[in-house]
Amino acid sequence: MIRIENLSKSFTLHNQDGAVIPVMVGAHLTVAPGECVGLIGQSGAGKSTLMRMVWGNYLTAGGSIHIGMLDVARAAPRDIIALRRDTLGYVSQFLRVVPRVPTLNVVAEPLLALGTPAPKARARAADLLQRLNIPERLWTLSPTTFSGGEQQRVNIARGFAHDYPALLVDEPTASLDAANREVVLELILEAKARGAAILGIFHDEGARSRVCDRVVDVTGFTPKAAA
Repeated sequence: MIRIENLSKSFTLHNQDGAVIPVMVGAHLTVAPGECVGLIGQSGAGKSTLMRMVWGNYLTAGGSIHIGMLDVARAAPRDIIALRRDTLGYVSQFLRVVPRVPTLNVVAEPLLALGTPAPKARARAADLLQRLNIPERLWTLSPTTFSGGEQQRVNIARGFAHDYPALLVDEPTASLDAANREVVLELILEAKARGAAILGIFHDEGARSRVCDRVVDVTGFTPKAAA
């Protein structure tokens, strides 16, 4: 489902006479349906850079990133938008939403965008918010007013609202208490069981060992000159 071949990335420092810094070269990685692969490596090795290239936020210098049949490295912006709507989800630590939109609608939005009837979409959102221990009295409020932990849980609920065939997860259990950490791990395991291909960053070793089928050390993709 996720196939990365000969991927490379460099950054150009325009404020330093256009110096080019190679940060990744020759990256190869696959994630099969129903598999969870964890990215490991020292800080700065390129874990987040790789995730952002898969998501389509960073341009590649070379190679390919196939999500299903689409090569994200060469896809038009409209195709990446469609991929994010239908196929590729992203569960991050940080919530970025339009202010004043009620929490229930924030979580239901991925389903509404797919044409899911509003009652069904909001029912799914309510179920996830309940599982993640967001009090019902907060569902009509904007999550921009919530604590950091509450915002993270709303973002997790939003990321799991649609049954994406492929998922990126970035530190999904960071800063969560034991009960909510368990819920998130259960959601990941449920996504694997239905066949989702999951690529993630897990600094929580216990979480990584619980949900990951294998790990890939991105340090091996770092150019020797930049190591």
